[in-house]
Order: sequence, then structure tokens, then C-alpha cells
Amino acid sequence: MNPLADALDTPLDRLLPELEAIYKDLHRHPELSMQEHRTAGIAADYLAAHGFEVTRGVGGTGVVGVLRNGAGPTVMLRADMDALPVTEATGLPYASEVKARDEEGAEIGVSHVCGHDLHVTWLLGAARLLAEHRAAWHGTLLAVFQPGEEVGRGAQSMMDDGMIERFPKPEVILGQHVMVGEAGTVGYRSGTILSAGDSLKVKLFGRGAHGSMPHNSVDPVVMAASTVMRLQTIVSREVAPLDSAVVTVGALQAGTKENIIPDDATLKLNIRTYSEGVREHVLAAVKRICCAECTASNAPREPEFTTLNAYPLTENDAAATARVAAAFRSQFAERAFETQPAPASEDFSIFGRRWGVPYVFWFVGGTDAQTYREAKARQQLNAIPSNHSPQYAPVLHPTLKTGLQAMLTAASAWLCADAAEA
Repeated sequence: MNPLADALDTPLDRLLPELEAIYKDLHRHPELSMQEHRTAGIAADYLAAHGFEVTRGVGGTGVVGVLRNGAGPTVMLRADMDALPVTEATGLPYASEVKARDEEGAEIGVSHVCGHDLHVTWLLGAARLLAEHRAAWHGTLLAVFQPGEEVGRGAQSMMDDGMIERFPKPEVILGQHVMVGEAGTVGYRSGTILSAGDSLKVKLFGRGAHGSMPHNSVDPVVMAASTVMRLQTIVSREVAPLDSAVVTVGALQAGTKENIIPDDATLKLNIRTYSEGVREHVLAAVKRICCAECTASNAPREPEFTTLNAYPLTENDAAATARVAAAFRSQFAERAFETQPAPASEDFSIFGRRWGVPYVFWFVGGTDAQTYREAKARQQLNAIPSNHSPQYAPVLHPTLKTGLQAMLTAASAWLCADAAEA
């Protein structure tokens, strides 16, 4: 067993009812990105009550807690706090009924269907256990509650708000995410574990006219349709078969009435890649194709490109991952395994990139074990509601305990290095 996780196993079990109540409260009260005031307050108050030096409002609503426990390494544990603009359809007795206004003023549902409420709960539990059992470890703990992961702004905003100057430099940065996978399991990987993600808005300019007089127009709807089809050839004809990329046009918006050819059309694209070289090629190809289709259509001006968000690759440090993996195998045995990269994207790596320190990110399975095994046997894993689905709901037990154990186990590889080496 891992020395720290072993020492905390009984206290951990006693803490689970309190953490379950916290989780259900957070789930009922989700908050959109960069608006996580209530959640941040809960995290900050909890840390302060357990002896942390707490700084609120970092990068907007971010919270940083520092717990100093003698000489030793500094370890940063991170959890993201924000929810999604999705109306929950899980049927849970503690499901969210929260409504909010989006940037365009429309009323939307808000829910934690990505699991960030669970991430917050895990870190709160780890922080309390480490604070109450200081004899089991030594060093400094940074507990970081980050806003705005879903919009790719939170980590950057916290770093821009002086984290490097204001807080101790960590030796390693650790984070985790609940995902579709058998509950009770932990998946780790050295190198690339999450894709880079780029979202763009492309505005195509035409010339409007009456629907009965298309010869007087430069039709942006036709231009947009041609562009969408041509963009599909980037992956099929420009990315090598042994590489990987995804180009999705998630929105095509044009016009208001069937007999009016509009002046413009807007595309919204999402791109996922697993290497910087492929990322640069795909982004260049998107711009080349959009511009070429506009030229072919005799558009009055070139398209307008706007970056909606950009997530860097999440590339786990090899040596740090080996250290975490060894601790996981000791703690979880066959329930810890090497996983494949996921097509999802995160801004977690910005902390490590800006600070210039190694980081490790891993997955915690949150799917009922029997449900997952049966779906896998039928080769129907894609039928399980995944993160961002209105039906996504991690099974609370044993996921709550497993994620807490995983966070403590990974941290102990540094905070209990002497005990681990002995």
C-alpha cells in the first residue's frame, strides 16, 4: 500500500458522508465559467477552516490555498469548478434546476455534466485529510480551485494574475478528471493524454439579394456549404493515416427567411489534434480552404477569423508520470492501468507550461462497473452518456473514494518521498 493513503484510509472512510453532502450541494448549484462565486466561496471557507492560507479572487474567481508543513517539496493539486450551459436530464434527486442567461441573453439550463463538482469535492477532501494528518507527510501543499476551464480561460487568467510571483513554485502539478470508465479504476499515461483543442468562428461575406434573383447575389449559404464539405478533406486527405485529427463544423448560421439571400454566413469549428505539427497544418489548411472558397465564389472580401478558445496539448512528464504510476499500482493494483489518449482537451497544462515544472494528469472512471462491462462486451461503449451529455452522471460510489485516494496517492509520491523510498 501507499504509506500516506494507507495511513488515511480509515479517516477517509469517515469523511465520505460529509463529502457526499458537499458534492450533492455543488451539483444542485452549478455556476457557469468565470462566474463560480458560490463554489469558490465554499472552497475558500473550507480551506480556511482547516488551516490553509487562503487567497480568493485569483484570476477572477480562482482560489489558492497554501499549507506549509515543514521542509520538503511543494506539490500543487488542481480542481476546476465551472459548469456547462446544458439542461440536466439525469433524473437524479439532486439534479440541477438552475437557469442562467447566456452571452446573447437567452435563458439556458446550467449543470455539472462534466464532473467538475466531483473534482472540487475530491480536492476539498484531500486538503482536509492532509491538514488533519500532518505527521504523515512533509512539504508544502498548494490547493488550487480553478475557474473557467470549459471556456479555456481559467488557468491562463490565474497565471496572468501573478501566481508565479504570489505563491510557492511547485515541484510538480497534479490533476485528474472523471471520465467514462469502470468506477474504481484509474488510468494514467506518459506523454500526450489529451488533445489540443482549437475553436474558431469564420464569417463568410457575400452579397444579399431577393431569393428570386440569385444572379444579383454572391450567395454565402452556397459558399458556406461548399466550405463545410471541403473542410472534411483536411483529415481524410491531408493528415497522415498514422496521425490523428478531428475537424468538426458544429454550427452554420445564415439568413432569416426563405426568400432572402443573406449578406453573410458564419461557421463555428472545433479542431482536435495530438501533435503541434499536425495542429499547425490543420489550422493553416482551414484558413486556406475558407479563403479559397470565398475566392471561388467571388466574395466581396476575405473571410474573418475569430479564435473562440484554444487549449494546448496535455503532455504528461515521463519521469513524474512514472512516479505517479508506481504509486497507483501500489495502491490500486490491477485497478490502475495505462490508458489511451482522449480526444478531450484541458487548460490544466498551462500551469506547468508557465511555471516550467512537470505535470501529471490522469483519469478516474465514473461509470457503474456492471454497466460498463456489459457495454464493453457488446462493443457499445459509445452508448454510455459521456461528459457534456445531459444524461452524464458519474456513479457516486466508489468514484468519490477512488478519486480521493488517487489524489492522495499521487501527492504522496512527493510529500512522503522518504517513507516511499524506505
